[in-house]
Amino acid sequence: MTTSATGLRLEPLTLTATAEAIRIYAELTGDLNPIHIDPVFAATTSMGGIIAHGTMSLSLIWEALARAVGSRRIAATTLDVRFLAPVRLDDVVTVEGSERADEPGVFDVLARTGTARVIEGIARVPPEP
Repeated sequence: MTTSATGLRLEPLTLTATAEAIRIYAELTGDLNPIHIDPVFAATTSMGGIIAHGTMSLSLIWEALARAVGSRRIAATTLDVRFLAPVRLDDVVTVEGSERADEPGVFDVLARTGTARVIEGIARVPPEP
């Protein structure tokens, strides 16, 4: 976590969407949709292959926020995001964000693979109790 003239900046975090990471996430969440875990099935879909769960990338945004503001504040945080593109097998997802200088507690957040944005949105973090 760093602070700049524009407010608090989230520490960038990365995750590689390997087949193993996707499988483990599928098992942990109970989301065993074959688009995530069955390469033969996934190849027949409009996605053309396995894609990671959108919430897998979203959880990385939550982790970056929690590291920056702490567990008490993250419990009451709201997140409003749009999923823009799928994360494909072996993509490296990076999340980042920063607090708006003119709106304390409001963070612009995003997840990307390379330069392609896959998630973008706003987090609203309550003030310290």
